[in-house]
Amino acid sequence: MPMSIAKILRTARIIAVVGLSDKPERYSFIVAAYLQRVGYTIYPVNPMISETLGEKSFPDLLSLPEKPDVVDVFRRSEFVPEIVEQAIRIKAPVIWMQEGVIHEEAAKRARKAGITVVMDRCMMKEHKRYFLAHPRK
Repeated sequence: MPMSIAKILRTARIIAVVGLSDKPERYSFIVAAYLQRVGYTIYPVNPMISETLGEKSFPDLLSLPEKPDVVDVFRRSEFVPEIVEQAIRIKAPVIWMQEGVIHEEAAKRARKAGITVVMDRCMMKEHKRYFLAHPRK
């Protein structure tokens, strides 16, 4: 049974941010910095950088030191199938594709593997919406 967005936001602690940039003007950086600020542990996943937001960057999901609760994807849609395959291998419970990231086939493959999929939504915007509407949760 897939988790609701509210449940994901309430229960997740560790977020692997795939495609996280070290450039403060990039949307991935802004969103990840917000998620870090509100208490989530983030793991940058980007083979092109060594660190960002004070965290060591990892080349792929398979290199992470622990399983994330959410794989938050900031890569272009054509890269999603490879990310989904890695998420399946590490048994990630949730794949969250940011706004504009859409890949129906990969989402179907992830769901078939038992992974909850959120597609074309911003985790920061959803977090703000949920916690502003439910401040005590």
